[in-house]
Amino acid sequence: MASNQIIQVHLFGQEIGRIGLDEDKKRSSFQYHPDFLESNQLLNIFPKTGIIKRTPFVQLFNQFDNATFNGIPPQFADSLPDMFGNIIFKAWLDRKEKSNISVLEQLAYISNRGMGALEYQPALDLPINATIDLDQIIQVLKDVLDFKKLEEQGSINNQALINVFKIGTSAGGARPKIIISEHKKNGTIIPGDLEYSNDYHHYLVKLALEEDINYPREIIEFCYYQILKKVGIRMMDSKLIDHKHFATLRFDRQNGEKQHVLTATGLTGWDFKDAKMSSYENLFKLCSFLKIPHAQMEELFKRMVFNVIYGNTDDHLKNHSFIYNKEKDNWNLSPAYDVTFALNPFLDFKNTNRALSINGKRDQIQLSDLKKIADDFTIKNPTGIIKDIQGLKNELFALLDEHGVSKKVSNRISKQLKKII
Repeated sequence: MASNQIIQVHLFGQEIGRIGLDEDKKRSSFQYHPDFLESNQLLNIFPKTGIIKRTPFVQLFNQFDNATFNGIPPQFADSLPDMFGNIIFKAWLDRKEKSNISVLEQLAYISNRGMGALEYQPALDLPINATIDLDQIIQVLKDVLDFKKLEEQGSINNQALINVFKIGTSAGGARPKIIISEHKKNGTIIPGDLEYSNDYHHYLVKLALEEDINYPREIIEFCYYQILKKVGIRMMDSKLIDHKHFATLRFDRQNGEKQHVLTATGLTGWDFKDAKMSSYENLFKLCSFLKIPHAQMEELFKRMVFNVIYGNTDDHLKNHSFIYNKEKDNWNLSPAYDVTFALNPFLDFKNTNRALSINGKRDQIQLSDLKKIADDFTIKNPTGIIKDIQGLKNELFALLDEHGVSKKVSNRISKQLKKII
């Protein structure tokens, strides 16, 4: 693509507009398709947070030229891969002997394979291969993540790398993960990048690598998932594959349809790396702005309390998402995800700073801080909620023991858990 590029954006089978990028001026643009505006439908796909306005005119953006947004509006930057996906993307480019690629070319490669429902055209073709071999994929991941080995040997199987690229670049986060689809009747597993029919269960799978054997992150997350359900925090059904890989159903693929999903960062333009904007107060205010049902705000309070007590400090703005209801033209809080013990249990921490502040604090959170949030956003019986969540610690450690997590790891986790009451 040339330095001045344009790409189409599609949603629910129709073109809604086009993104432009002028790399020389470090400026992007967006313009709605006139037919979409004239239809007067899907009025709230991009809520009025001051970024994308519902106007027929070209809208220009120069405030998003950073590593989080790569120069384009946050609603579309949400479709880009995060740390792990970028590692795979770089390996893919190296394999193609292509050293540079624009952000719009990245979207073109993601095309209709991304998380959520936004799609990008013109698409850049990838070979189609309908086989999944987890052992092979994990071996490729190990080779890709080991940069020295990659440089010295250059022997990665090309088709295997293609498979990882297709099903791994659109899933966010720093840990190796892929998206797969499992046939409901015969159990056949295929790449989940293009499939979203109701014949399949659609999973995001976090892969356990051999070096994780002493710190089984995926097993720990599965145990956390089971505790979350006990306190009334919604999360998609999840399971372990081969007793080690954490698989969770995707909430952006439901009832045979793609769901339009945006993170808190994607909705607002709040950079999840920016401490000034990263607070639970802002997250609750966003819920109020979106007119989220109060029961979901109460659930958000439970998530906040759970994260504080159980050591999930990586609760940043991209780890909170919202799902658009196209029939009602409104938004709802998505199920919880990426909720686990976020610290390395083999390291000693004097202070553990949270991604999202609470009452202006990122550590040493007290009952008064949580109750301040409850008072500000009309959450009933905060003390009872805290007691109920805190009372499940013994069940968590019983689950960790049941799943073979070592006493050393469990004891380290126990030392970092917070007692509020």
